[in-house]
Amino acid sequence: MQPDERTMARLKAGCICKGVKLIRLIEAIENGAASFDEVAAATGIGDGPCQGKRCGEKVAALLEQYAGRRNG
Repeated sequence: MQPDERTMARLKAGCICKGVKLIRLIEAIENGAASFDEVAAATGIGDGPCQGKRCGEKVAALLEQYAGRRNG
């Protein structure tokens, strides 16, 4: 992840319901989380009013993006 992307991730919402920034989701994945449940356990997302419907899509996209980096 480029420095500018990392700065933007500190500002963007990762989970609107729980007030978790995108950078926390990314850091959880960088630290080994490999599923929504693992990211949720590390960050506290997924049990807000939408029950992970909004942040779940973000996490799925991030997991796919980072899987390519691990495998490629």
